[in-house]
Amino acid sequence: MSAALQTRGIGVALGGTPVLHGIDVVLPAARWTSVVGPNGAGKSTLLKALAGLLPHSGEVRLMDRPLAQWRGRERARCLAWLGQGEAGADDLSVWDVAMLGRLPHQAWLAAPTEADRAAVEQALRATQAWDWRERPLGALSGGERQRVLLARLLAVNADVLLMDEPLANLDPPHQADWLLLVRELVARGKTVVSVLHEIGVALHADDMVVMAQGRVAHQGACNDPRTHVALEEVFDHRIAIHPLGDQWVALPR
Repeated sequence: MSAALQTRGIGVALGGTPVLHGIDVVLPAARWTSVVGPNGAGKSTLLKALAGLLPHSGEVRLMDRPLAQWRGRERARCLAWLGQGEAGADDLSVWDVAMLGRLPHQAWLAAPTEADRAAVEQALRATQAWDWRERPLGALSGGERQRVLLARLLAVNADVLLMDEPLANLDPPHQADWLLLVRELVARGKTVVSVLHEIGVALHADDMVVMAQGRVAHQGACNDPRTHVALEEVFDHRIAIHPLGDQWVALPR
């Protein structure tokens, strides 16, 4: 199984305080990996390091090439990023926000092409944001705004998608829509890596990285009993993983 992303001895310090400690992970291509762990485990920091957004020691490899060897525009076409609580220009229309995802494909100051417009329409329809395309971003609710930012991510049409807390502000039906969307992306050969607090949703992934105190406590398949044991341990056995049909759920003890 080929790796979409791989780290070797990644370390990150923020404000002089070490946050990640020598992390080695292999994130397989064309699969969905969820990253979970308690608050302060370093999940978001790891995702930012994978995206090349933080200075770090060690090495990150994207498609078996050191991330540092990718040119900016080339990398932006291959790897798309959705951050946690991202700010946006409130006066921009929903259409224009989603169109920002096409910048890596456009020449400097070039007008959007027909392919750009088609990609944006497809992304907005996929997130059920098409009907608001002329509204300013600032006029939307938190959940609506999150769906527009997700559309911007999808419009890139990247092979690797990194999402930090993508379910923030989404109600349960739209969380279910996101889950179906991720499954569609993986079926098309895309790689998805998501940081999630919703353990029940995270257990739907193919693979899981369990983090604690800036280290990887476990990495394995979501249906592996060893993954469930690791999950329960990092949350101090305050949750228990139980089977429900052909899926797994996390319940309080």
